[in-house]
Amino acid sequence: MNPPSEITYHKVAHTLEVAWQKDRITLPAELLRVYSPSAEVRGHSAEERKLQTGKKNVGIKQLEAVGNYAIRIVFDDGHDTGIYSWEMLNDLGIKQDDYWQEYLADLKQANASRLPNIPVGQWTPKS
Repeated sequence: MNPPSEITYHKVAHTLEVAWQKDRITLPAELLRVYSPSAEVRGHSAEERKLQTGKKNVGIKQLEAVGNYAIRIVFDDGHDTGIYSWEMLNDLGIKQDDYWQEYLADLKQANASRLPNIPVGQWTPKS
């Protein structure tokens, strides 16, 4: 697959827009983070995949070209080991609804949340 003609990160919306000559996809940073191709997330087999929780507000800090075939995404939660090929980005865009439903079902099954955990004692309401 050819490299995209344009890659744009929309900071406020937390979305990555990837455009090829005839196609344009918009991917939420959260989806990119929870489906990271890194071994840290995917493991070395389907059974080793680690469910990512608390990523609703994750953003992207940096995008780095990897040769002419992929990008490395540095997320604001510190995750930076996934290499996203053009094929993977395209697949995430085409099957976005399926991946999203799978993610939500996995969260529900694990009784987990998209919302980040706030450690007790780390937040106090304004008076």
